[in-house]
Amino acid sequence: MWKIYALLAALFASLTAIFSKIGVKDVDSNLATAIRVSFILLLTWGIVLFTGMVREVRNVSGNTLLFLFLSAAATGMSWLFYFKALQLGDVSKVAAIDKLSVAITIFLAVLLLNEPAGFKTITGGILITCGAFVLIL
Repeated sequence: MWKIYALLAALFASLTAIFSKIGVKDVDSNLATAIRVSFILLLTWGIVLFTGMVREVRNVSGNTLLFLFLSAAATGMSWLFYFKALQLGDVSKVAAIDKLSVAITIFLAVLLLNEPAGFKTITGGILITCGAFVLIL
């Protein structure tokens, strides 16, 4: 089931790139990011309220909150740079280079989380990196 969710995430990430490129055309990229985050905030809290999960907020540990905060900070920085890159570059190139995050994530998961990295994982990461560099050059 996780593979279906991952494919759906990829589909919506691609739509995000297309819609974002159009959305930053006539507005400052930082303002566009702030507006986007506001919409995401409303959407996600709406889902939490609709599913009744809002009661679970009190059960979230401090450690979980810390790492969710760090994740949010990293996401925010990623989006700010991504929107600026979209404003200045071609969406097809920006999105492809942004996918270097996959190779970096593989490296960090092995280094920090002690996740295994077999031949296929390493080869995939190398191919993603090579593809991004082809676009950069």
